[in-house]
Amino acid sequence: MAELVEHDSEADLTEQMSAAREARTSLDIRGGGTKGFYGNPARAAQVLDVSVHQGVVAYEPTELAITVRAGTPLATVEALLAQHDQELPFEPPHFGPAATVGGMVAAGLSGPRRPYAASVRDAVLGVRLLNGEGKAMDFGGRVMKNVAGYDLSRLMAGSLGILGVLLNVSLKVAPVPAGRMTLVQEQTLDGALVLLKRWARRALPFTGTAWLDGKLYVRLGGSEEGLKQTHQIVGGLPMPDADAFWTDLREQRLAFFDGDAPLWRLSVRPATPATDLRIDGAGEPLVEWGGALRWLRGELPAEQLRDRAKTAGGHATLFRPGRVEPPADGVFTPLEPVVARLHHNLKQAFDPAGILNPGRLYPDL
Repeated sequence: MAELVEHDSEADLTEQMSAAREARTSLDIRGGGTKGFYGNPARAAQVLDVSVHQGVVAYEPTELAITVRAGTPLATVEALLAQHDQELPFEPPHFGPAATVGGMVAAGLSGPRRPYAASVRDAVLGVRLLNGEGKAMDFGGRVMKNVAGYDLSRLMAGSLGILGVLLNVSLKVAPVPAGRMTLVQEQTLDGALVLLKRWARRALPFTGTAWLDGKLYVRLGGSEEGLKQTHQIVGGLPMPDADAFWTDLREQRLAFFDGDAPLWRLSVRPATPATDLRIDGAGEPLVEWGGALRWLRGELPAEQLRDRAKTAGGHATLFRPGRVEPPADGVFTPLEPVVARLHHNLKQAFDPAGILNPGRLYPDL
């Protein structure tokens, strides 16, 4: 396990925030910097380094919850949980050894297990943060029994730091499954989508699915008997060294992700036929989440991708711009007017001077 550092930098971060507010200096909130490529380019004048704010505030394994400072390395938290046969219910990508818990929440990326267990947002129990006026605010609680109804803490998941500087984060944790198995079979994309739709109607212990290069991968988690029964339903052959495959998928180290071609992430209805999302210039996609997540590579027309994704009940994100300039209206699909107004109201409430990560989520926020 990586060394667990205890360092409370709240007072120092508060002082830096207050000074920036007084000077109207915009801040680029940064932890490990491993997800700096995600979202719109940073345009802040000064970096606010949160990575030194580290340590476990509270962890009692029997409560299935943990509270840590936002700069704590994600790998350190995962190693600590593993000592108690526990894990985060979602499966966040690190994109580098310096990844932090605060960056994980701010990015809101949940990994292959997301549709079968939880998202980052689902697992956030509470947060302590600095708003744009340098005031510390607490939302939610530290354990599951303290949370009821809608909670502003969950707004922080995927907000890319535009609402506040995360100080502490409380998260649900889950027991590690008794057993895991990955089954792989040769399958066309259309055939895979049919099977995934059929299996979705049944309560099968899936923890991940992927289709790539003519192969369908299905990961299971549960008891030995449950894995055996599901194997009989799903078919395919057990995959050796499957953990390495899923880690490389999560961390985007598979050959599909090689090179500097732009990477698009499409969230759509799971059963959307492959032909409905076929774009000139794009090769075969990588498909996750039972068909709901489609990755495409290439210098593709943003408007066409967004229109196709919208027709399929979802949206398109330029996940990694690679060698191209992001669209003028941002890497995320522009918001509908009513939703945009809600975002602006939230930004005004949390950061009235607009100094926190300006433009990272949407160009006008």
